[in-house]
Amino acid sequence: MSAAVIVYPGSNCDRDCKVAVERSTGEQVSMVWHDETELPADLDLIVIPGGFSYGDYLRCGAMAAQSAIMPAIKKAAEQGVTIVGICNGFQILCEAGLLPGALLRNQNLKYICKPISLQVANPNTRFTKLYGEQSEVIMTQGNGDGNYFADEETLKRIEDNGQVVFRYVDNPNGSVNNIAGIMNEAGNVIGMMPHPDRAFEAELGSADGATLFQSIYASL
Repeated sequence: MSAAVIVYPGSNCDRDCKVAVERSTGEQVSMVWHDETELPADLDLIVIPGGFSYGDYLRCGAMAAQSAIMPAIKKAAEQGVTIVGICNGFQILCEAGLLPGALLRNQNLKYICKPISLQVANPNTRFTKLYGEQSEVIMTQGNGDGNYFADEETLKRIEDNGQVVFRYVDNPNGSVNNIAGIMNEAGNVIGMMPHPDRAFEAELGSADGATLFQSIYASL
């Protein structure tokens, strides 16, 4: 598998994502600076990591969505390359129009950082296929703007299409329909607020995040 992590000024989970993918799959991961205009050839996976890209000025992810590398990411998405946006990466994908909806301030207006239980809402995706009979997983939440919102028409469409991949068991931030992660209609782009990159080995409290990366690997 050929994989790359995009690095923005203010990213703080880029190394976490690199290590998580490498240890979960045994494959090497490239790092791509946001100011590049081309991605490595023949990528199978692009990870947009968490953090505070551009200091979260304007809206979270709004400036990163205009970065030089974004046209190449959009082209890769159109070509069916798997793209995973985690936390700030989810915000970036929404701001770039690669996923519907938006991430608002948490309902309690507080930063949330803790292990969190998720329901695997759609086990039949390239991101969840190896969870099998495991309907509940544990990953780590770490955000202040993780409150997912979409208008009623958009919400109905993503629900009807099975685009909700993960839901919160105990909603920490007010996200509509307990949504923790969604994918695009084509099924190759996912955005999620919880961090699989902080839950890929038992020593971290959970290895459930590794299964997500392994599911992607197994889908190639």
